[in-house]
Amino acid sequence: MWLKPDEILLKNAFKLWVTEEDNKYFVLQRRRGYGEGGGGLTGLLVGTLDTVLDSTSKVAPYRILHHTPDSQVYWSIACGVTKEEIVQHWDWLQQTIMRTLSVFDSSEDITSFVQGKIRGLIAEEGKTSLVLEEDPEKFREALLRFEKWFELPPKEKLVTYYSCSYWKGKVPCQGWLYLSTNFMCFYSYLLGAEVKLIISWDEIWRLEKTSNVILTESIHVLVHGEDHYFSMLMHLNETFVIMEQLADYSIKRLFDKEAFQREPALSDPLQITKRGLEAHAKSEQFRTFFRLPKEENLLEVHESFLWVPFSHFNTLGKICLSESYLCFASQDGSQCHVIIPMREVINVEKPDSGNRALTVCVRGKRALRFSEVRDYQRLANSIRSRCGISASPQHSASSQAIRGECQSLINHFDDNPEDVTLMVGQKDSSKAVSTEALMTVFHPQDVENLDPKMLKEKMKEQSWNIHFSEYGRGTSMFFTRKTRDLIVRGVPEALRGELWMLFSGAVNDMATHPGYYSDLVEQSLGTSTLATDEIERDLHRSLPEHPAFQSDTGISALRRVLTAYAYRNPKIGYCQAMNILTSVLLLYAKEEEAFWLLVAVCERMLPDYFNRRIIGALVDQAVFEDLIREHLPQLVENMTDLSFFSSVSLSWFLTLFISVLPIESAVNVVDCFFYDGIKAILQLGLAVLDYNMGALISCHDDAEAVTILNKFFDSVTNKDSPLPSTVQQASVGSNDKTSHLNVDISELIREAYEKYGNIRSEEIESSRKRNKLHVIQTLEDTTKQNVIRVVTQEVRFSASHLDGLYNLFKRQHFLCCYWTMKSPALLHHDPSLAYLEQYQLGFQQFSVLFSLLEPWAFCNVKSAVSLWVFRLIDENQDGLVNFKEFCYALDTLYSGSFTNKLKFLFKLHLPPAFDLPQDGVIKKSPERGRGKVDLQAYLKQWQNEILKKEETIKDLPRINQTQFIQFSKTLYNIFHGDPEEESLYRAVAHVTSLLLRMEEVGRRLQEPSSPSESTKPAAADEEEPSTEETATTPESSDTSSSRNSQDAGTDLTEIEWSFSFEQVLASLLNEPTVVRFFERPVDVQTKLGQARVSQLKLKANQ
Repeated sequence: MWLKPDEILLKNAFKLWVTEEDNKYFVLQRRRGYGEGGGGLTGLLVGTLDTVLDSTSKVAPYRILHHTPDSQVYWSIACGVTKEEIVQHWDWLQQTIMRTLSVFDSSEDITSFVQGKIRGLIAEEGKTSLVLEEDPEKFREALLRFEKWFELPPKEKLVTYYSCSYWKGKVPCQGWLYLSTNFMCFYSYLLGAEVKLIISWDEIWRLEKTSNVILTESIHVLVHGEDHYFSMLMHLNETFVIMEQLADYSIKRLFDKEAFQREPALSDPLQITKRGLEAHAKSEQFRTFFRLPKEENLLEVHESFLWVPFSHFNTLGKICLSESYLCFASQDGSQCHVIIPMREVINVEKPDSGNRALTVCVRGKRALRFSEVRDYQRLANSIRSRCGISASPQHSASSQAIRGECQSLINHFDDNPEDVTLMVGQKDSSKAVSTEALMTVFHPQDVENLDPKMLKEKMKEQSWNIHFSEYGRGTSMFFTRKTRDLIVRGVPEALRGELWMLFSGAVNDMATHPGYYSDLVEQSLGTSTLATDEIERDLHRSLPEHPAFQSDTGISALRRVLTAYAYRNPKIGYCQAMNILTSVLLLYAKEEEAFWLLVAVCERMLPDYFNRRIIGALVDQAVFEDLIREHLPQLVENMTDLSFFSSVSLSWFLTLFISVLPIESAVNVVDCFFYDGIKAILQLGLAVLDYNMGALISCHDDAEAVTILNKFFDSVTNKDSPLPSTVQQASVGSNDKTSHLNVDISELIREAYEKYGNIRSEEIESSRKRNKLHVIQTLEDTTKQNVIRVVTQEVRFSASHLDGLYNLFKRQHFLCCYWTMKSPALLHHDPSLAYLEQYQLGFQQFSVLFSLLEPWAFCNVKSAVSLWVFRLIDENQDGLVNFKEFCYALDTLYSGSFTNKLKFLFKLHLPPAFDLPQDGVIKKSPERGRGKVDLQAYLKQWQNEILKKEETIKDLPRINQTQFIQFSKTLYNIFHGDPEEESLYRAVAHVTSLLLRMEEVGRRLQEPSSPSESTKPAAADEEEPSTEETATTPESSDTSSSRNSQDAGTDLTEIEWSFSFEQVLASLLNEPTVVRFFERPVDVQTKLGQARVSQLKLKANQ
């Protein structure tokens, strides 16, 4: 490998290098302790030094130095892992460079020419792979060490590396941590003790920062019950963030593909870089904070001041620019923030270059002034280009009119800062697909009815109108602490739909996709899928007490929204609880708005909640448990098992408390959720437990605790709700409210914000990432236990052996997924399928794993026998083998009787395994995704399995001439390399000859006798000894077999002979050597251990 020329003052400091070759301008050296004469104490010391100092010499013990005769300075220009590699570089220098150097007069010119040539070679090599790295030269050296030490496949992408200590027991090992796309690796070499660790990200159960008495700060990694600690990191936080991102990336790509398909930035595992991960993380935080669509990426960040008219001062913060949005957040993130869609911007002006200020004019007579922007010219140009606004003076008349209007706004803004009327927005109007919100249809407000509740409702509306006049209304409204205070007090019924759309970001989705919902409704109605069947079943279970859903109007709207979303996102389709949430959305939003609100909830605000495994809800339950431990220690002390709260709170998270609270109270919770996200639900959950602390501590069992919580939820009321009793929901639990005084929902929410409002969204996101690993691995472990429980009834493997086999099977599934996004295994993996079908292997994957585990080494990766075995055990012929089918085949070969093993080999040479075309093409079944499940086919398959009777040897068809010859060859392959190989070959040759004679005799008995045929048995008898004597190799045996068949069939030219399984079995049973071979026990544990070691290396060598 060519190296960036690096100056070396002493060519042999401490005598660590030995010169192998030299000439006038170059020296080839070998590191002492390597190569010939290496080892011993010197080798140990040098190896330790190289590892601790991160020296390239540890993996590249050869190097080439450049020097000139009149200089004492040497330049390192190349290194090599092997002598062959370094000699190749040396020869190139001799043949290409040496002749050229003779024309230079000065040493400086020679050195300058050599350095330029080497840099050119490096630049040519690194044009594609290293352009995104911060320090390509150091990264090349680290990549060399990474590839040499860990021997991973060449496609594995190294992301970054760090120096650290790894704690093996109580002894730290100083070494290097390498983080790649699919693996976390560590290497240490101290005084001959080599420590090498390779952990795939998809095996990690827990990843967290910890500290204790010995380790002040360390990173804890839990893998398969083993704890690993890494400390002494110079950049611990940076290292942890990268590890967290890579683990999360792996989980999404391999386990949680429903969410990953919306991550185009990380679509190619071969292009992942540290810089790319950091940019992706920043974009994700940006989208989450401002509730923007998944397509938006953070492009620019500028520090600036924003003039806030309602506060009459400039607030310091950051401008964040994406493809379609200009956002600003004050420095603390909570004082105020504003989101400006580019579609709303009509012009950008620079009124005062001295203050580096620019003003953004927005539709609705609104303007925002940013000052002290360091690169204000670039920012102004970026905004103009994204809005389609020209910066040149040649504008149309309309553009000039807009410019004049904006200039007058700016002047007025400067002269009258107290005039806040410029911030007043205009409410956007948009057409819905159908009629108004259901609440306006089934409960229109009576303007003449001024009872106390309606008066209070009008006062709330007035408070919001004043807020709009100060902070703006619509998409460019300022979000401040005052906005949250108004939310906590309750949103007026008339404004609820509008504010939900605004706070969730759904208003932007709908504005950028005009007509999208109408098209979806048209395309989806009338379709029949599994999702639509489930939707129809649940339609009348959605708020059945509410009049809106006792009529066809509400039911039809609910059906259209749910069906349209299932059509839009078939990966999620429909999940229980979506109907309850959508019902509430339809009460306060128009039908199209309700659809976009559902999109915002399912795809942004509650990620992974509404899929078959409800991973998101389970993760947030784990976060909830962490918060209980932190904020309610008294409850933790008295209830050690917090899993109860996870189970009881599942419906809280899935339905946003709608399923446990009366509807008039639940909508207040939904208000807070759309403003603060999941944080609002977690806060309220803590407040509920805190309110019932005493009763929960004194309860005796879980049932009593559930009763306490149900009675509490029944007692929650909304004293300010203007809804009549016909609309208000009846109690969801017990009607006995004597044990609880009524609790007002507004007071409960206010208490939740006062006590737990300091919980930061960043902490919740970090806890989500940490717990997601554990939740996913727990679900995977449950799948494994269920599969093993099913399979153990069919095979003789022990539970521990099945556990090891399953891990190998699953790892083989993932090995072809690590380096591509279009792997067939990823396409076939569907967590919603039955346990046995979640992980299946195609032929290529199967052949690799089977070659590692089969007991006789007769089946290499590319052999036709692998294909026959695959076809034989693929019972439904779908081109995939599940774990049960795989284990059944191995169990037969490991633990089956002699008869069963022979029957398995016999069936390999019969249809459907043997007779199909031998081109490796496997028939694939139709896609079995959601909505395409053929229930009748599954029922028929189950029925066939139930009625399937035990196959007897008499059921097997006869084996013909071609098949029997191949069967004999397979036996020879199995016996090859065995200590008794010679005896086994003779036994097979004897059996072959005997069977041929038996077949010939049988045919003669069935034919009319003739004088010419009476001599043929004798001829066959005379040939038998010579056959046995020459059958010591597979080749000679094949020759003798074919000769026998030719002789036996001289007069039967067009009639092929065949054998039954009983004949083959009876003949081989008479050969003790063959019987002993097949009945020899197999050490399963050793086989599993060897397979684990070889599995990754075999992939690397492919």
